[in-house]
Amino acid sequence: MRIENEREYRISGAWLRRFEQSLEQLQRAPLGNEHPKLRQARLEALQSQIEDLREQMAQYEALRRREVRSVQVSSLEDLPEALIKARIAAGLTQEQLAKRLKLKKQQIQRYEATHYASASLERLIEIARALNVQIKAEVVFGR
Repeated sequence: MRIENEREYRISGAWLRRFEQSLEQLQRAPLGNEHPKLRQARLEALQSQIEDLREQMAQYEALRRREVRSVQVSSLEDLPEALIKARIAAGLTQEQLAKRLKLKKQQIQRYEATHYASASLERLIEIARALNVQIKAEVVFGR
């Protein structure tokens, strides 16, 4: 998932409409001097972009509607995206989460933009608690 907030959702929707309009125009346009294989490649590229955006938007909408109750994480690297999804599923904006944590909105924006790269383990625990997230994990030792 790439859409992580309402602003990105709106931008994605605008791009989706542009791609759909471009696809429609390309489908109606005469072939002219364009090679059919080049036209087909352009059509497929637009269709791929449209499908990707629709999927990302559908995932975001499902989170907002609270249809997603959990996400699988296979390593600590997956935790930041899970926390972002948990915030969306909780119906919280970045600003509302910041208020719960007594932080500035910009700090949550920075954390999420960098996928919590600068957040301490203590901060991640605070965020999980603020989101009422339960993390179940298994630590597998190497051989």
